[in-house]
Amino acid sequence: MHCYCMELSKVILVNENDEQTGVIGKMEAHERGFLHRAFSIFIFNSRGELLLQQRALHKYHSGGLWTNTCCSHPQPGEDTLVAAHKRLKEEMGFTTKLEKIFDFIYKADVDNELTEFELDHVFVGEYDGPVEYNTDEVMNCRYKSMAELKRAIEDEPFDFTIWFRLAFPDLEKWWKSRYKHIKS
Repeated sequence: MHCYCMELSKVILVNENDEQTGVIGKMEAHERGFLHRAFSIFIFNSRGELLLQQRALHKYHSGGLWTNTCCSHPQPGEDTLVAAHKRLKEEMGFTTKLEKIFDFIYKADVDNELTEFELDHVFVGEYDGPVEYNTDEVMNCRYKSMAELKRAIEDEPFDFTIWFRLAFPDLEKWWKSRYKHIKS
């Protein structure tokens, strides 16, 4: 497993056009609320169900919450798609073709007095094979239909990470065009 040591990990600072403006330590970026590049991966099975992960309790923020299949930050000098493929393998134990469908900027306070301020690149893929997640990163995982997820987010929004809740409406629009043959 690749070590994502918090004190050594860097993030890419960006402006609202995703142009790099600098590099800073990951924790400092979250402590000071600086805009930085991130990615979120949403993997569906052939039935159109989304693979969710429950973040490990000891994560530096949002531990125990349910979220998209995988997310992280590209390292300085690393292509975002390359970083997404690498991190998906590290966290969930598999790789699959990924396609970028949109990006968005959000700023939100999270636990441990940290702030997420990210330009988040959203990738999707499809996968039906085994999932052997990294227990250092992930506590649990499961597939859920988009209809089940929509109800769960409405009923228990704080069971899910903030970025997942914010990305969900645009993801749902994309899903309806991609999985037209499946009733939501």
